[in-house]
Amino acid sequence: MAYAHFERLSAMDLSFLSVEDGRAHMHIGSVSIYDAEPLRSEGGGIDIDRILAFLEAQLHKVPRFRQKLAWVPGFAQPVWVDDACFNLQFHVRHTALPPPGDIRLLKRLAGRILSQEFDRGKPLWEYWFVDGLEGNRLGLISKLHHCMADGISSVAMGNLLVGPDPDYKPAPRKEWIPRPEPGGAQLVMEELRHRVEAPFTLLKTIRQGSGSDATSTSDTGTGFRALFDSATDAVTSGSSTPLNVEIGPHRRFDWTRLPFAEVHAIGARAGGTVNDVVLAVASGALRNYLIRRGVSVEDLDFRAIIPVSMRKQDERGALGNRVSGLLARLPLDEADPWQRLLRVVETTHELKGSGQSRAGDVVGQAIDLLPSRLLAPLFRRAARSSVANLVITNVPGPRVPVYLLGARQLETYPVVPLAPNQALGIALISYDGGLFWGFNSDWDSVPDLHDLVEDLEAGFQELSAMALPRQETSRPSVQAEA
Repeated sequence: MAYAHFERLSAMDLSFLSVEDGRAHMHIGSVSIYDAEPLRSEGGGIDIDRILAFLEAQLHKVPRFRQKLAWVPGFAQPVWVDDACFNLQFHVRHTALPPPGDIRLLKRLAGRILSQEFDRGKPLWEYWFVDGLEGNRLGLISKLHHCMADGISSVAMGNLLVGPDPDYKPAPRKEWIPRPEPGGAQLVMEELRHRVEAPFTLLKTIRQGSGSDATSTSDTGTGFRALFDSATDAVTSGSSTPLNVEIGPHRRFDWTRLPFAEVHAIGARAGGTVNDVVLAVASGALRNYLIRRGVSVEDLDFRAIIPVSMRKQDERGALGNRVSGLLARLPLDEADPWQRLLRVVETTHELKGSGQSRAGDVVGQAIDLLPSRLLAPLFRRAARSSVANLVITNVPGPRVPVYLLGARQLETYPVVPLAPNQALGIALISYDGGLFWGFNSDWDSVPDLHDLVEDLEAGFQELSAMALPRQETSRPSVQAEA
């Protein structure tokens, strides 16, 4: 008989399970659009059986897709085990839009699918293939629970389905045989072993840092001070806005696309980065949006959490979560787009030098030393704090086109989950010359989500005209209102 197998979830992985409460759904994912013609059968419909066969031949590359949650007796600690009842057709769904199959219908469907939580007794992922999209295109709504992966590792998991070779065909695989689930006694013993070894692993991490010299130690210490100051400040100040309310279970999803080269050029002109332009353009859109909602932005203390991957190059394909974060004040009080960008560049430059992300990574590992039963209520309480108004996350994606069985991926818009008191989240991914924005929001609190998207598109055009006055700029893709 094969050996029993399990993999332990980290404290950060556990946090995404703990926060979920029927309203704050903790799944990430994307809405992608493909050229449908290469995937059609002789009858004209999408050949879903061919897609299923392709995916089944690829699943061995990411065993997590066939794993479900189990729990260590007495510890409330989750682990991954193979699902002996795994059925691929449960996770891969095939549906279609009614005519005329416009983008608005796909957005609405995405919102409904993102409003549904997973059955925790099964592997925590789904692929929804959506036929009937206008222009002979195919939609793919993918979602997986955040406890499985962060932004970087979710891109690696997505590579299971797509790749740069349009003619790629996986080699036939042997029948999958699930590994036996360990007994309760083994799980308890391994958990006790982890708790003995974990402090030494953490100490090694602290000593190594990004090096072994005194400078890195000093940087980490500075980062702890910055992290503490930031958290302390968040308790005593911070502005509440119409985007910071108790959310419900229902979602709206919208998107837009900007030209990556143009965004990069604007950032370089300001002495900053693509992410600085993202924050500046988002700040301008949020400024206009909140003014329309009757909010005074002059003294507004509006903050965004910016996730930062702490993975080394050789860890980019590893699963689970390994992120820290920076807490950035956004200059919503600034009316001038160029000055707004310069202020963002100054802010992020200071944050990058503060060591916050490094210190946050160490704190994240240290939390794993605490009892799991204590962690869950702490995570739930933290999720309801007023540390930030929203999350803005930007993940690098493939710079070249990718294909599914010869079908080119034309667009892809990422999804970030919402905290219990954050009605809006913004996620971005770069792909094939574009910078793709996904806006996830609470259905009831943000009925005017598309107005925000239009504000962002208009604000980018205004900033581009100021930053690159002699260059021909391209307009972002304006989609039908959701």
